[in-house]
Amino acid sequence: MHVVLVEPEIPPNTGNIARTCAATRTRLHLVEPLGFKLEDRYVRRAGLDYWPLVDLSVHPNWDAVERALADVGAGAFHFFTSHGGVRYSDIQYGLDDVLVFGRESTGLPESMLQAHQAECRVIPMAPGVRSLNLSNSVAIAVYEAQRQWGFPNLSRSE
Repeated sequence: MHVVLVEPEIPPNTGNIARTCAATRTRLHLVEPLGFKLEDRYVRRAGLDYWPLVDLSVHPNWDAVERALADVGAGAFHFFTSHGGVRYSDIQYGLDDVLVFGRESTGLPESMLQAHQAECRVIPMAPGVRSLNLSNSVAIAVYEAQRQWGFPNLSRSE
């Protein structure tokens, strides 16, 4: 599975997502521009000592990440948004699927959401709540996919 963060802005969120990706052996793709440097102490602190376990790729733009994912035979794309779509838990995820998340402040670009309306996924929330924290949203989606697969190659403890 692949997680793609399009122009992430907040270092600790990306660090927490990196930790989730390490814990689930999920590939992490970051699409520039980033709102921080990967050497940022807040990114490193949130990711703890798990960074060596993260399969990380940084891409200069969306076209580059699409090409890279096509080259590795990635599966279906799922674009996460608070603006509607199919509920995330109603989707059957494939082992090579791609979970795409946008910026903390604005989410995914409107043009991307319009181009991929059928692949938009939503995590339900109470009325009046604008959005969930990005790292929480990624964890919810990744672990739903893992649950569907029976948590392959993950154990309860070391």
